[in-house]
Amino acid sequence: QLQLVESGGGLVQPGGSLRLSCAASGFTLDYYAIGWFRQAPGKEREGVSCLSHSGRSTNYADSVKGRFTISRDNAKNTVYLQMNSLKPEDTAVYYCATRRRWDPCSWYSREYVYWGQGTQVTVSS
Repeated sequence: QLQLVESGGGLVQPGGSLRLSCAASGFTLDYYAIGWFRQAPGKEREGVSCLSHSGRSTNYADSVKGRFTISRDNAKNTVYLQMNSLKPEDTAVYYCATRRRWDPCSWYSREYVYWGQGTQVTVSS
């Protein structure tokens, strides 16, 4: 089975930090571009960040630039999203997803084929 499992979500106050993890099993992440997406109730799914399969290129939505950092630990086959200076508008279910092997990063969610179940991030005082 090919699986992606997100963890690390929770409730945090504005200005706080969380680190989300996306653990892969059944395949090796370094062959795949992996993206983080989020979706809040009543809103469209939004691309947050993407790491190329080579690990050389990172991409961030304007709304999170300077606050979020995507990274990968090859030994653990895990991708992380470090989220700092969190804002209420960051509240959403966060998903990690991969494209097909060797495919580049994309901002289109329908171009991603493997998805995790999501983890809830709530930023509230």
